[in-house]
Formats: sequence, C-alpha cells, structure tokens
Amino acid sequence: MLTDTATELRSPTPSLLMRVIKWLVSKQEPVFPLDAAGFHQAMQGRTLPRDALMPEGFRKKFVVEEREVLGHKVVTLHPKGGPAPWHMIYFHGGGFVRPMFKVHWPLVAEMVKRCGVSVTVPLYPVVPEASYAAQDALADAVWADLSARHDPSRIILNGDSAGGHMALALALRLVAAGGALPGKLALFAPWLDLGLADPAIAAVEPNDVMLKIGTLCACGGLVAEGRAIDDPAVSPLYASAEALAALPPTRVWTGRHDIFIVDSRTFLGKLRAAGVDAKLYEYEGAPHVFMAILPTREAKDALALLAEFVAG
Repeated sequence: MLTDTATELRSPTPSLLMRVIKWLVSKQEPVFPLDAAGFHQAMQGRTLPRDALMPEGFRKKFVVEEREVLGHKVVTLHPKGGPAPWHMIYFHGGGFVRPMFKVHWPLVAEMVKRCGVSVTVPLYPVVPEASYAAQDALADAVWADLSARHDPSRIILNGDSAGGHMALALALRLVAAGGALPGKLALFAPWLDLGLADPAIAAVEPNDVMLKIGTLCACGGLVAEGRAIDDPAVSPLYASAEALAALPPTRVWTGRHDIFIVDSRTFLGKLRAAGVDAKLYEYEGAPHVFMAILPTREAKDALALLAEFVAG
C-alpha cells in the first residue's frame, strides 16, 4: 500500500550546527576535484587508495564478523547480543573511485545501535584500478552469501551516494534474475544518473559544497566504461516501469543543497507511478550525505526514520 505523502520536508530550516559544518567543509580541500580536468588528473597514476580501517573499539561494542568474498574483505557488525532479525547490506559512497571513508564507520555503527540491525559492509574494489563489473560481482556475491544464510525478506539494502546506486542496481539485477528480493530498500543521497542530464541540477549546484556537475560527469564516464550513460545498468534512474514495480518498499533521504536531489525527486515519481511504496525525505540546507554528520539534528532525524522503516 502506498504511503499517504510521497515527499516530506523534515527540516524546513538547517540547524545551526549544520550551517557551521557546511561552512567548515566549504573551506577545506574538496573531497573531489572541482572540475573534469582536475578529476582526470587525479585519477592518472594515483597511488591506490585504501579503505579506512574499522576502529578497534568496535570489537568491544559489537560482535564483529570478517569474511573474504571474491578476494575482498567484507565486515559485519552485529549488535552485542548477536545477529539481529533484520540484516542490512551497506554500500559506502565515494563516486565508485574512493574507498571506505573514515566517517562511514561511525555511521555504520550508529545504524546498528539505532536500528537494532546487523550491518554488512563490502569493502569493494574501486575504479579505475578495478572495473565496475568487479564491483557488481562482489555485490552479487555478498547478497548470495547472506541470502543463503538469512531470510531475504529480512534483508535491507542501503548505501550512500555511489553506494546508494550500488544498492539499487543490485536490487534491479535481482529483479531481472527473478529470484528472491530484499525486504526493503533505503537510499542515502543516491547517485541515480551518472550523466546528470536534468538541466534543473544546475540551479542546485552553487549551493552544493561537495559535488560539481563537470567532475561527476567525468567520473560517470569513467565508471561507465563505454556503456551508454542512460543504460539502466549504468544509471538506475532509467530503469523500466516494469522493473521498478517489482522493487520492495523504498525510502530516500536527501538534502536540498545536494545536486542529487533533483534525480531523487524524479525517481520517487517513477517509483510511485509504478505502484511502489516509496517516500522521499528532504532536509533544507543539508549537504551531500548529511546523515553521516551524526551530531546534527538532521542526521538524528534521518536515522530515527530509518529505524522506524526497519521496524515497520
């Protein structure tokens, strides 16, 4: 059954802490270069980046399980009492080209605590040193491994930014395969169109302190590896109505100062038209992946909504 209101503005004005943090971010060296030329230069001959290490203190707070899947480390955090009824697979963001950030680990830990779920984090290989195909293969293998040991209907796929794309893309591959599907889908500021084709995005770009259209288009082209940008396998925004209709209940969280919000709104409309139980939560003045800024009012609200979604 469809939710009553498809889009909800959860925060009509940004909190003071959010304003301060956004200002600080704007004064720091950007996570990604600010233009296409800078991006291509950064990718050429770089030292292969490494995933941020999980804080050792987590071993006292959670039951930590470490596996190797297709030669890559996969970390699971369980609540202290052991495996939870719901299990989340979480794909971290980073434009497909950056490994696990340090800030991702506290976010994962907070989701375990707030939502009472077990969370599995695949430390996937990054482009251009690896292909998108290697990323997809690992995602598929992690799903196959977990769904063989845990009821698929009690698995939630989640991710932020490029990780949100990976979670959605995995769900769509499962739909195409005709097998078991996850019970729920949660997307944090997902990157849905690698080509950022909607001209409305340009109006949001001046307010985005992290992401720039030219940089992302260059990154998207690198990830696509010659495939058409509007291929649904490359940009899930263009998935067919038939494929979307098979998706489980879906929730999306995005800040209004995030250029991905435009495609999130379009995607929500497509999901609703396909009959999916879907909802978009928006936050005024919030930047890209604001939910990782845990002390803010906005992040606390987003994680509370996620907990409600898991429990509902």
